[in-house]
Amino acid sequence: MLTYTLRRLLYAIPVLFIATLIMFAAVREVGDPCLRVRNSRDVAAVQRCEDNFGLNQSVVVQYGKWLSNAAQGDFGESSRTHQPVGEMLGPAMWNTLQLIVWGVLISLLLSVSLGVYSAVKRYSIMDYSFTTLSFIGLAMPAFWFGLLAIQFLAVGLKEQFNLDEPIFYIVGLHSVDPSGIKLDYLRHLALPVLTLTVQIIASWSRFQRASMLDVLSADYIRTARAKGVPRRRVIWSHGVRNALIPLVTVVALDIGALFGGLIITEKIFSIPGMGRLFIDSLTDGDVNVLLPWMIITAFFIIAFNLLADILYGVLDPRVRLT
Repeated sequence: MLTYTLRRLLYAIPVLFIATLIMFAAVREVGDPCLRVRNSRDVAAVQRCEDNFGLNQSVVVQYGKWLSNAAQGDFGESSRTHQPVGEMLGPAMWNTLQLIVWGVLISLLLSVSLGVYSAVKRYSIMDYSFTTLSFIGLAMPAFWFGLLAIQFLAVGLKEQFNLDEPIFYIVGLHSVDPSGIKLDYLRHLALPVLTLTVQIIASWSRFQRASMLDVLSADYIRTARAKGVPRRRVIWSHGVRNALIPLVTVVALDIGALFGGLIITEKIFSIPGMGRLFIDSLTDGDVNVLLPWMIITAFFIIAFNLLADILYGVLDPRVRLT
């Protein structure tokens, strides 16, 4: 297993290096980190900016200089806020991470449970019900569902019960005083996580159901049943473990992409995460923030693909042999 893991890790390192080089070249081609300085028409300031970013040098030399600084935690300064980029990325990643952790945990628990139950109870009333709800969840855009959640679960409940404040908050992840009780945090977190998980659960549960149906029709499952192995053990010990392998790929890809930012969810609920940072930086042409944002996103996508490869080996030892 260790050899297999090291081999996959060695594959991931050059992929990450090539991806960062391509993204750096693309951003440098379409974006100008000195654009704001050029608009000021200060020739000396423009010259200093160009020297600082090495714009008069080749892209490879610029990349080497940027990579050297980035390895020391120096991503430069935002042209929009004039803050160090690292100080902007840290809080944004932490806010996005909170949504991802809660959203993925809830989605995994419900998706696997619903998918396995639907496969075992195939063509039952509950199976048809879960299928219908899944299609509805997939059909609802996140921005539309988020607005409905605000209207009915925040504004609607407050007006219906004549409350002084809503049961669920709709702005940020905590009140003005972040040292408040945990209930305050959960009231802020509820609607964004709900908006995030609806489509994810609908998608992952369908993958899990289809995978479980394939496993339940396999020869080794029929053999286990013929030997008199208890039904519960056949399903959970022999079925679910193998049925999880296709879902691992989907989950790993989705989690990696989510680290790039939940753009719609964060925008609707005014959460200062990676998605909102991306929109603000893109709108303002802040390439100094966009570049590390893209590279961090690529890192997490590659990292979670690597994790998926390792989990393949854990769930199915035959993978390690190939």
